[in-house]
Amino acid sequence: MRLTKLGHACVRLARDDRTLVIDPGGLTGDADPYAGAQAVLVTHEHFDHFDADGLRRAMAADPALEVWTSRVVAENLADLGGRVHQVGHEDALTIAGFDVHVYGEDHEIMHPDLPPVPNVGFLVDGEVFHPGDALTVPGVPVPTLCLPGNAPWMRAVDLYEYTRAVRPQRAFAIHDGLLNEVGLSVMERVLTGAGEELGRDFRRLAPGTTVDLARP
Repeated sequence: MRLTKLGHACVRLARDDRTLVIDPGGLTGDADPYAGAQAVLVTHEHFDHFDADGLRRAMAADPALEVWTSRVVAENLADLGGRVHQVGHEDALTIAGFDVHVYGEDHEIMHPDLPPVPNVGFLVDGEVFHPGDALTVPGVPVPTLCLPGNAPWMRAVDLYEYTRAVRPQRAFAIHDGLLNEVGLSVMERVLTGAGEELGRDFRRLAPGTTVDLARP
């Protein structure tokens, strides 16, 4: 499998002639995240993960494109009928030829007086876990973690604690679109330190970078 980091929280996973995209949102950048994709996975409804207009255009252009997502996003796209699939914690599915397991239920707390937003994470082919905006520990081995690097709901200590809990072989920082060059440098130092602590490969991928996920 090959992983390509696009902008912010969006990643593309490809194996042979099959491709799926996770969280093509409003900070994805200029690249077309849907090009060649057979499926789209969306963790939750926030704009940096879910671009409703862009996704609708992509689905209009490709009648075979389908979406798997949280309850709120599925409700938002209800007019698209059976092409949109609501998923929940512990669902196990085959999507575009990939084995996908769903973990997690809620976004990390953003406001103490408001209920959490529904958020689902996706483990693809038992290899790559994208948690969305949650520090979900799947409870199964995670060789490659798409690690939130920065968010209003996240502290540096959360990064350390999350990687210790999941213990991935590799962690590639995502969710970094709010940072300037100084912030990216700080995040990368924290990320590298967490990897050194566990003796693992933790790093940030620049947008557009592709890595081959052959098992280490």
